[in-house]
Amino acid sequence: MSAKCLRVLPLSLLLALSAAPAAASDWRETAQTAVHMLDYVGVDYPEFVQKGKVLDEDEYKEQLDFAGQVRTLLKSLPANAERARLVVQAERLAQQVEAKAPGEAVTAASAELRRAIIAAYGLVVAPRQTPDPVRGATLYARDCVACHGASGYGDGPAGKGLEPAPSNFHDAARINSRSLYGLYNTITLGVGGTGMASYKQLSETDRWALAFQVSRFALSEIDLARGEAAWKTSQHGKRFPNLEALVTLSTDEVRARYGADAAAAHQWLRANPQALAAGKPAPIQFSIDTLRESFVAYTQADKRRARQLSIIAYLEGFELVEASLDNVDAGLRDEIEREMIAHRNLLDAGAPTEAVLARMNRVIDLLGTAQAKLDGEALSPGATFAASLLILLREGLEAILVLAAIVTFLVKSGRRDALPWVHIGWIAALALGAATWFAATYVIDISGANRELTEGITALAAAAMLLYVGLWLHRKSSARAWTRYISQQVGAALEKRTLWAMAAVAFLAVYRELFEIVLFYQTLWAQTGGNANASLFGGIGVAAALLAALGWVILRYGVRLPIGRFFAVTAILLAMLAVVFTGEGVAALQETGIVGADPVAFIRVPVLGIFPTVQTLTAQLGVLMVVVGGFYFVRLSRRAA
Repeated sequence: MSAKCLRVLPLSLLLALSAAPAAASDWRETAQTAVHMLDYVGVDYPEFVQKGKVLDEDEYKEQLDFAGQVRTLLKSLPANAERARLVVQAERLAQQVEAKAPGEAVTAASAELRRAIIAAYGLVVAPRQTPDPVRGATLYARDCVACHGASGYGDGPAGKGLEPAPSNFHDAARINSRSLYGLYNTITLGVGGTGMASYKQLSETDRWALAFQVSRFALSEIDLARGEAAWKTSQHGKRFPNLEALVTLSTDEVRARYGADAAAAHQWLRANPQALAAGKPAPIQFSIDTLRESFVAYTQADKRRARQLSIIAYLEGFELVEASLDNVDAGLRDEIEREMIAHRNLLDAGAPTEAVLARMNRVIDLLGTAQAKLDGEALSPGATFAASLLILLREGLEAILVLAAIVTFLVKSGRRDALPWVHIGWIAALALGAATWFAATYVIDISGANRELTEGITALAAAAMLLYVGLWLHRKSSARAWTRYISQQVGAALEKRTLWAMAAVAFLAVYRELFEIVLFYQTLWAQTGGNANASLFGGIGVAAALLAALGWVILRYGVRLPIGRFFAVTAILLAMLAVVFTGEGVAALQETGIVGADPVAFIRVPVLGIFPTVQTLTAQLGVLMVVVGGFYFVRLSRRAA
């Protein structure tokens, strides 16, 4: 890299890019080049224009050229809802440069436009994996030492006599003004008219490793010690939740936004990016990153991968904060879910790229709003308590209704000897749920798709068991039928089949909820920052008490009901829960992409399993027809008898 490799781009390349039509195969490179040029303008302009005076006429002309080329490049990009606004921003930037505006104003305007281009065209601007420092050092020794020297001072033997001279990577002021993404672009595109060639022949992973390696040279031991202390003692994890946040901001930008302490942490993370991999990415940011990857795959005609990534963006990201967002803005939560389904439907339909991009940006804007609502150093104790209570109460309500109804039935019918079957069912569910969670946390990584698939299958299986038990109870809902049943001493085969069904319902009703409950609490724990433990556990305690009270009420007053009325009420309850479970099961399979999701104008009541899609409502209507038909058939049979 030459001294100008941190400043100059090959003008002939830019002219060629701006003159050529932005075909699907090259428009991403055009957008990347525009972002790269803006990075240079933001860094170099303040150095050569100060207090309205030009300090270097040639460099100033270069800045004018860059600002004009950015505008030209943007006009050549594919049309979308944002392009016109981007062109206007580029024109304002060019006017600022021409008017010799203050350096900080030009730097801010170029940074804002740079971020807008990245968002509008879904550019992937971060490493797909944490850069390997050993690999970076190896590549530097192989490809860069000859010009830049072993220690990065620009004193390599092959660099002697070059004009301009190779860069000195110990120039902290210059390195701190550049983002890692800017360094990556320099390595990728090269610098025309200098000794800095393009290194496109290297893999993307290797180019990122080199960018991180170059950025380390300017960091002293004092810088690293100060940065490590700042990272470990302050809550900068919210500032840098992932690699994208780290690489798209320069240290100077971080200092201007968040202060010197955050800038020190940013410097340390440049040398230690693996610290970001110590925990999972923030859920909403993960969704945004994955949606952008999905769009890139779609533009590359890989529709299957694009669809898969759009599903992952929901399951592994947004779904993890749904419960928390419900407590802040339930309407926003519903809107995001609808928009994410609509985005997936566009992918399935093979919609034009512009339409997919517009929908993706709509989703990303909503996710940003959600993040802003959830932001703050930690959830307040009150919000934590409410979220904790509602998670367990909502997820456990169905299970406790089923268990209490079955236990009451067995007590009322004098079959306490069958209670162990039910207890075996729910205890086995707890044991398997704990084992599954332990394996997912310490042994394997269970994906969101597998989690939803498990929930969907168990919900539908539970619905089938509830239908069986509910219709069986309805047949015995008259005193005469129950007396006949007892007096006839039903055969062992039928008795065992019924007991197995009850044990299966107990197992499924508990297991299908458990995994999701633990997952939600893990996310809630992270959001509290570990500072509101009493509120979190208090919510769990109150919810558990409410569920226990509900079970007690059913047990106490259920046994007092006349046998026929109790059986009729319990049969209706279980049948309605079968309808609810069916809706929830189909909705879970929709989230995995196994079942389609065609929205309709209808109410959305998740607690009742009602979701406004053709598939969920059709399935629930089918089960409801089976329930009504079964009950009607029983009534006809009684009349005939």
